[in-house]
Amino acid sequence: MYICGVINTQRYFIELSYDGTNFHGWQIQKNAESIQEVLNNVLSTVYHQPVETTGCGRTDTGVHARQFFAHFDLAESPDQKPQSTDTMLRSTNALLPPSIAIKRIFPVPADAHARFDATLRSYEYFIHFSKDPFKHGYSRELRDLPDIELMNQAADILMEYTDFSCFSKSNTQVKTNNCKIASAAWHEIENGIVFRISADRFLRNMVRAIVGTLLMVGRKEIEPADVRKIIEEKDRSNAGTSVPACGLYLTEVTYPHAPSPRQLAGEFKSPIYFL
Repeated sequence: MYICGVINTQRYFIELSYDGTNFHGWQIQKNAESIQEVLNNVLSTVYHQPVETTGCGRTDTGVHARQFFAHFDLAESPDQKPQSTDTMLRSTNALLPPSIAIKRIFPVPADAHARFDATLRSYEYFIHFSKDPFKHGYSRELRDLPDIELMNQAADILMEYTDFSCFSKSNTQVKTNNCKIASAAWHEIENGIVFRISADRFLRNMVRAIVGTLLMVGRKEIEPADVRKIIEEKDRSNAGTSVPACGLYLTEVTYPHAPSPRQLAGEFKSPIYFL
């Protein structure tokens, strides 16, 4: 509603993917280029007003995302015809570098939140075993195949716990280290293996630390049951070394409600929800 010259504000969700190789993660930080900084600058240029995005989470330096969501607010005058979401999409992608791609932009209710409304996040970590120039920077190369059966035995133990302090980067400002892991398992793929894990939330460096610990099991440096002790002691120094970021991808972010096809087609100005 427009009252006494007040400009309306519309909240939008944006779905994107990115190659994190040359970025210092999602979140804005001093003296380092981030996905969020680049996106904010482009959106501010396209819409001729300051735009600040809020992401569905944060990814570390060098981590990739096949699916990532953020929200932002735009001031819209009732005297101006708003741009179509297709036009918004094309204009934004035209100014973004090739390493960042917007898939969708769509209006949501004012209280929709990219971070707090997400109910599940999924990651994958890729490993290959022979030199491949097309996987360099996008998968971890190992010489020897670890024991996948033992690693999956250890992965099953993860779902017995909620406090994952042992896998968290030190000195992070979070209220709790509790996470609820829904699934965690290794799978064989062509010329390699992939670790897939889903949870309601993840701590900083958590997936890379878990993968490093499970690889210790796969190399038979520790037993699967030792993972239980590592988790219960809550000491990061007891867990495995974090694997390189290059093989890690945020692959899916899940929200509680899905839109009807008509909402996606734009028939409703204010969709109840999205995804």
